[in-house]
Parts: sequence; structure tokens; C-alpha cells
Amino acid sequence: MNPVSLVDVGSYLPEQRVTVDFYGGDDDALRESVMFKSPRYRRHVAPGETAVDMIEKAARPVLDRAAARGDGPLDVLLTNVQLPDLPWTGAGAAVAHRLGQDPGWVLDVHNGGCASFVHMLRTARQILRTGEARTALICCAQNTAGQMFAQSEVRRRSHASVPGDGCGVGYLRVGDESPILDIELRNIGEFAGDMGVRLEDGRRYWEPGHSQLDVSFTPDKVRKIIERGNALVPEVVGLLCDRLDVPTSAIDLLVTNQPNRLFLANWRESLGVDAARHPDTFDEYGNLFGAAVPVTLHETLRQGRPRPGDLVVLAGFAHAGDLAAAAAVRWHP
Repeated sequence: MNPVSLVDVGSYLPEQRVTVDFYGGDDDALRESVMFKSPRYRRHVAPGETAVDMIEKAARPVLDRAAARGDGPLDVLLTNVQLPDLPWTGAGAAVAHRLGQDPGWVLDVHNGGCASFVHMLRTARQILRTGEARTALICCAQNTAGQMFAQSEVRRRSHASVPGDGCGVGYLRVGDESPILDIELRNIGEFAGDMGVRLEDGRRYWEPGHSQLDVSFTPDKVRKIIERGNALVPEVVGLLCDRLDVPTSAIDLLVTNQPNRLFLANWRESLGVDAARHPDTFDEYGNLFGAAVPVTLHETLRQGRPRPGDLVVLAGFAHAGDLAAAAAVRWHP
């Protein structure tokens, strides 16, 4: 099969930088949970700003660089949007139009959550390996912080201050210059039911009512998520490195989703990767969900890492643990 490389990434972060003073109020049973310790800052989407707007701003410079290299038209476009602007359609077709592209493959990937970048990396790689396409753009937009979690009642709850808004994209093409070495992905359906919607009036989310849409967290659910999250990321990274015949301690750069300080510290300890090799954007941008991996990788590239030849591992887990994934790339900018 054709080798496929991840050759570029880009990101967009809204201008509005929000402090923790925006939140707080009611006490709840999870106020002291380590899962919901607030970051110092996070970004919020502007009123009226859409997922298509966010993706365009992240993707335009990446596609301009691809055009300058002579890569030709975009063949594959994948998107993951945390809070779709329309319930019936994804963002993909509108993104393609906005970017002036006409890809033969347009897929809106609704599952994947915080591991969606690696999930889409795997999907795009498989399409490109068939020989039916040569280039792909994968896009993650996280847009709940300034919308759902900023509602007047929801923002008073302990978990509301953790998310931040942002968008990250990755560009793939056929070739071995910055090859994707391997990908490990686990779907664990038994955990899917542990994510739920909270509506105080008991209605379904699409039915008329007055309560504000929120994510349902209980102390028992949070305990399960902490247990699973601590285990799943080291597990998929370990399986990946076993197949590559390298110890996890040999990873040059580990880029993960950024859910909270607890997970980041525990993953480093489990994998034998020090903080210098595991970039942390949580305190500046909050939990960016699926966008965290490409945004954090892009931030790290701006700082001069990874270096040519570095082993870069991208990893994360989604929702209450229903998906976990890790990818290895031999980085050559």
C-alpha cells in the first residue's frame, strides 16, 4: 500500500480570552473533583461564529502552503465538529465550498470526541493508501465553551469552566517524507452509554422547553471516566510502541488531548515521558476536546519542535472511554 505522511498542521483560536471569573456560583457535588479543576484561561467563539468560519481560518494557511508546494487539488476532506451548527448536516460541504475546493471524498465524522483527530487520521490514511486519492485535510472544531457552557445556568456548574474553543487541522498526502508509521484504535461500545444529556425538565434535547442543554455528570460517572482515562491512553500508546518495537520512554514528543492536569500527569508517569516531551496547553486554552491534538502540535511546531526524525505520538481518549487511539509519525517538516 502507498505510504502516507502527515506533512502540515494548522490551528485557529478565537480572540476572546476568558478568565475563571466568568464562571461559578452554585455549589454542586463535583465542585472539588480533580476532573474539573479550572484552567487559568480559555477562548470563546464570538457570537455568530460558525464551525465553518473556524475551520476556514485554521485551514487556509495550510492549503496555501500545499498549493505553493504544487500538491494539486484536495481529494479528501474530513470534519469533526463538537457542536454542529445545523442538526441535519455536517460542516464538510460548506467548508469545501468556502475553501474553493471540490474533493471527491467529504466525510463529517461525528464520533471520536477527544480522539477524533487520530480517528480521522486513520480514516484518511486508509483512503489515501488505496491509490484513489493523494491529499487529505482533517479538521477538528471545538465550539461548545462559548456557546453551550456559557449559558446562564450551565456556566454556574463546576465542569463549565474546563472547556475552551479552538480548531485544528492536519494535512496528509501520499508519500514517505513524514510517514504515519502505525495507528492503534479501540472502540469500546460498552462505555458509550455513560455519556448523557442533562435537561432539568426531563425533555429530550430537541423537544420544546426552558431548561438549558448540558452534559450529565454524576460522581459515579466521573469516577469511571477517571479510571478509564488513566488507563486507556497508556494502553493504546503501549500497544502502538510494542508493534514499532520501541519503548514508550523513547517517544520524542507525545501530543495528547488536554482534558485536565490529572490525566496529563498520570499519562506521563505511566509512559515514562517527561514534561518537556509532553506539551501542555491546558492552562492557556482549556480542554479543546478533539482540537487539542492538532492545536497543541501546532503550538509546539511554533516553538521549534519536533525536530527532524523525531518519533511523534498523537493520542487521546473520547467521551467516557468509548474510543481511544494513538498514532506514530516519524516527523520531517
